Amino acid sequence: MSIVKMQHVMSNEVSKRSFLSRPPEPPANILLNDPMNSIYIGNTKIFKIPFAWNFDNVTNPHIAVVGITGAGKSYFVKTFLIRANYIWDTNAVIIDWASEYKAWVQQSGGTILSLGKGDYINIMDLAGMKPLDRVKQIMGAFEILTDIASYPEQRRLTEEALEQAYANLGFNLAERPPEGKDAPTLKDGIALLEEQLQSGGYQYPAELENAIYRLRQFARPGEDFFSRKSTLDIEKMANSGLVDIDLSGLSDDTFRALAALFILQTLKEKMRFEGFAETKGIKTFVVLDEAWKVASDDRSDAITIVREGRKYQFGLIVASQNPTDINEAIYSNVGTNFILRIKFERFLDYIQGSLNFSPYIRSEISNFGVGQAAVDMSFTTSMRFPNIFVLDRIKGEEPLYIYTINLTDVLTQAEVSANLLPRDYQFEEDELKNKMINYNVSGDIINQLFKKLDSQGRTINMLDFVRTLYSYHLRVADIIALLKSMSIEDLLITRIISSSGVRNE
Repeated sequence: MSIVKMQHVMSNEVSKRSFLSRPPEPPANILLNDPMNSIYIGNTKIFKIPFAWNFDNVTNPHIAVVGITGAGKSYFVKTFLIRANYIWDTNAVIIDWASEYKAWVQQSGGTILSLGKGDYINIMDLAGMKPLDRVKQIMGAFEILTDIASYPEQRRLTEEALEQAYANLGFNLAERPPEGKDAPTLKDGIALLEEQLQSGGYQYPAELENAIYRLRQFARPGEDFFSRKSTLDIEKMANSGLVDIDLSGLSDDTFRALAALFILQTLKEKMRFEGFAETKGIKTFVVLDEAWKVASDDRSDAITIVREGRKYQFGLIVASQNPTDINEAIYSNVGTNFILRIKFERFLDYIQGSLNFSPYIRSEISNFGVGQAAVDMSFTTSMRFPNIFVLDRIKGEEPLYIYTINLTDVLTQAEVSANLLPRDYQFEEDELKNKMINYNVSGDIINQLFKKLDSQGRTINMLDFVRTLYSYHLRVADIIALLKSMSIEDLLITRIISSSGVRNE
């Protein structure tokens, strides 16, 4: 039997003890904002308070969004952009790494620009910048994407050749260019290096040869996406409603990253020149989606933008399904983080280390369903309440229909018990449809498949899913590519294909 002991405590000690604690949500007056000057996201989990986002009470309008495939990341981004346009007449430029938003932008009446499929960017275009500043930006991009920083002489040769290319066309390197004057291209810089090599007067010809080789990878016939006259007007895009810049047609991640960096650099300089106006809303949101090479490097303009806070009249939305693809400096400097479902412990460790949230929030994140999210806000002043809270579900313009592909027919009992691999993959309707479109699934097949899914309660086993696609005459190579886009590991895909009995013809 336990013994109750009386303790003598002074009144001043009692006063220090907290008998009531605030639930892990900000008060209603912080969450509820003027509906005509804020973006409704959803209701909080505990008190069901409507949360309407506004950048007035946070450090800046920049946002990070993370969540595994099927967590509702693209659904959130689409909802946010639609409402920002409605409330503030905000434009949106989506730097679309894998063509994830292309179909939605088309359906919404927006503009599609496809690099590698007929559109080009001259990365030496000035957009009102001084040539010296543009050359510094180009060299900075090359340092992120290539090993040029390890070869100082090659870097010097390249920088001087680009500067000389501007000078040869009559540009004053230290002054803003006159309007309408065409800039040189990378091919002009390469030609100057080749002339120097052919003259035989340079004492280290191998350095010149390597500098030329490095630049040529961006100017080869058929891959000269960045060394021809631009077909895209980046400055105009920022005021053109909804614009998707589809990078999926570029040959590899280096090319995509170079395009993303150039676009960010150009928009940043445009906004820097215009300055921040204390007017209602944000002029433009720029979405940087799955751009790991751009979002992860300390030298990237993405990090510069979020660190400079409200300096620009646009907001940057950095989105990824892999939290480690986003530099910690972005998480700690953006005004708002939206964290959707994250399953793997190392990913949870990374983002918890960046944002320092509680074990309770970590547990919630790992058990989220589609569309649920934790919101971390950096307020402009110190607040005596939690800066991170949980949303019951993101409320979009359309119902959030969830489709589930079960893996239990593929996993062993030991794998299911160990809980090291996901038991299912969940997708919102448009996300799953867009993935299929990107991997050569026709509209008729998509309609047939979704009719079957709807008849089965929007659920299907993985082997049945693969066999159904195969029965519709989809190539095995396209099925494999589709499964990879769902972030399924290669070894598991091999097991799925083998167990399904489908064969390459």
